[in-house]
Amino acid sequence: MAKFFFHSYTLHYFILLQLCIFSTSSARPSINVLNYGAKPNGITDSTKAFLDAWTAACASAYSTMIYIPKGRYLLSPLVFQGDKCKSPAITIRIDGTLVAPLDYMVLAKSENWINFNKVSGVSIIGGALDAKGTALWACKAAGNYNCPTGATTLRFTNSNNISINGLLSLNAQMFHIAINGCENVIVQRVRVLAAGDSPNTDGIHIQLSKSVTVMNSTIQTGDDCISIGPGSENLWIEGVRCGPGHGISIGSLGKDVEEPGVRNVTVKRTIFADTTNGFRIKSWARPSNGFVQGVQFVGALMRNVQNPIVIDQHYCPHSLNCPNQESGIQVSDVLYQGIRGSSATQIALKFDCSSTNPCKDIKLQDVNLTFLDQEAQSSCSNADGKSLGRVLPENCL
Repeated sequence: MAKFFFHSYTLHYFILLQLCIFSTSSARPSINVLNYGAKPNGITDSTKAFLDAWTAACASAYSTMIYIPKGRYLLSPLVFQGDKCKSPAITIRIDGTLVAPLDYMVLAKSENWINFNKVSGVSIIGGALDAKGTALWACKAAGNYNCPTGATTLRFTNSNNISINGLLSLNAQMFHIAINGCENVIVQRVRVLAAGDSPNTDGIHIQLSKSVTVMNSTIQTGDDCISIGPGSENLWIEGVRCGPGHGISIGSLGKDVEEPGVRNVTVKRTIFADTTNGFRIKSWARPSNGFVQGVQFVGALMRNVQNPIVIDQHYCPHSLNCPNQESGIQVSDVLYQGIRGSSATQIALKFDCSSTNPCKDIKLQDVNLTFLDQEAQSSCSNADGKSLGRVLPENCL
């Protein structure tokens, strides 16, 4: 109950903040990027103009709006630095589309395309980000080992009181949106679009962050729709549609011995269609002092999902640095409730936990998963818990 109250309070705060933004926009300073030399033709590089507009907004002692009119704006990698900002709140209203250069190496030389670092009170409203990642995906698909890793489209680092509302992210080279080392973040009405075979294009990645809310968003991509990394606490995810993609994943965890845990995560009212996974918890098969505890997966519809419910504590890609080891991640207090739909494989429920750190206090309640309109199966290893109500496939805890 306390967790729900906290997130409700956070959500209401940001709704009030958005109402204030719209109701006072005519009275507050407004900075139009066109006045700083930006060109909406998709050809002229507008990076300097955007950075100059940001500098002007930061210099204001008042809440400020940066306005990006309709059109296409070519941008190279850029960092919006906030540690010297005087403005208590900056709203970025985007009516146009921000586009990456055609040469994917321009973005790939940087870890991020659009990076906000040490900012507070930043809101992004509307707009589209087109990272043009398809050429880099093709390079990787061809087996070319000289391909760069790629850049994350939008990243917030070491920031707080952040709002992203109504944004469209297209064809990221790597992650679409990353929240790293942040607190009090709300992401709502976001759309993520990338091909189902696009590599490492996580929709929303969260790590080392507290009090993050993701609501009413649609994510179609080639990797995790939402990935939750180490050090994530007090997350509320609700009303997310996922597919194609790899589902909602906690992990990979346990890559390092010293690693902060994941706690207090609630995921509600989700839909998965033709995804690799539904709800997944994944950790490396190696020693670690990390953990996962206090997770609730409540109210989900699965449509042709390969692994609707899975805990995998034997993750060991390429069999390097982890064969014959066990995960040190302790998974405990995880609830799966009100989950129904169809599995694309016969094993609809799989708990493959660590023998040295078995999963504890796993709860299944009102679960109904089928396989090709037949009875599905479950598989449990080193997992302890209980079931309540009707649970299909049959509980193996």
